[in-house]
Amino acid sequence: MSTVKLKNLVKSYGDVTVVQGINLEVKAKEFVVLVGPSGCGKSTTLRMLAGLEEISGGEVSISDRVINDVAPKDRDVAMVFQNYALYPHLTVAENIAFGLRIRKVPKDEIRKIVADVAETLELTPLLERRPADLSGGQRQRVAMGRAIVRHPKVFLFDEPLSNLDAKLRTQMRAEIKQLHKRLGVTSVYVTHDQVEAMTLADRIVVMSAGKIEQVGTPMELFNSPANTFVATFIGSPPMNLIEATAEVSDAGCYALFEGQRCLLPTLSQLSDGEEIIIGIRPEYIEIEPVADATAIDVKIDLVETLGSEALLHCKFLDKPFVIKVETHGQLTHLENLNKLYFRQNAITVFDKKTTNAMIASDKK
Repeated sequence: MSTVKLKNLVKSYGDVTVVQGINLEVKAKEFVVLVGPSGCGKSTTLRMLAGLEEISGGEVSISDRVINDVAPKDRDVAMVFQNYALYPHLTVAENIAFGLRIRKVPKDEIRKIVADVAETLELTPLLERRPADLSGGQRQRVAMGRAIVRHPKVFLFDEPLSNLDAKLRTQMRAEIKQLHKRLGVTSVYVTHDQVEAMTLADRIVVMSAGKIEQVGTPMELFNSPANTFVATFIGSPPMNLIEATAEVSDAGCYALFEGQRCLLPTLSQLSDGEEIIIGIRPEYIEIEPVADATAIDVKIDLVETLGSEALLHCKFLDKPFVIKVETHGQLTHLENLNKLYFRQNAITVFDKKTTNAMIASDKK
């Protein structure tokens, strides 16, 4: 199976550099998701890999073959686009078969391949319809079918679910995940939706301003973000951040903020009086006393119920602060909470100047 390597990859438009020398290796059969806000360079990176954008610097290789100057049609990649890119005058069967016809595959073989792919994607009853007669999810499956029949070395997905409603997105995420598991083709997927990234990826690449901020498994990024950008981009709701001052003594490490004191993990690189940012996930905040936890005074402004879970919204140091709790049907007492509990091993400490994590805390 194929590997993908990006080495010092750069893309510039005149004096503006939108991809700034990134390095990445995608392993064979791996599903890697590039995620980040609009304008971070993720789609441009994907298009350079596909050959749809000229490379300004660096190298792109597939299976150790540098493909910088290889035409898109000869790169042996298949791309699924956001807008489906189907031919409106062709039937579903003709759209799926289009690439095979161009390659002059025998008609009998085309029919068999199309039938097999249609069965895999549950498109068999729709083969004689045209795109205008299909739902958004059905059109996206046709677009994936057209990519699958090529048996490419690499699948590329450019925000393929962004035009679908929430229910269809959830369904299609599951279908793409199952399809990748069945086919085992190396895949690179671009999205701005961190929920898609968390649910689909073997590894996530978080990008910002044309650079890679962190690469890791979904849980590595969730539990051990490299910096405050990753901390607030990954997770829904994102990690809560609190500006504080460090207090370091023989008694341990503490964060001081607005007259309150919070026990921190023991950090060798932390200095007494240093300006820091402490981060804690909404899921890791306790509403009842537990061992090794610091009590924090707080007032809940709003309880947002989500069925089995609830989000508790408050202001902390004049900034929004969110707690996620399981409800078990008991909501009445939550608005009356006046204390929260931060477990020592649930806190990540960031350097305020660099915004980088000082240590990857052990989380439970």
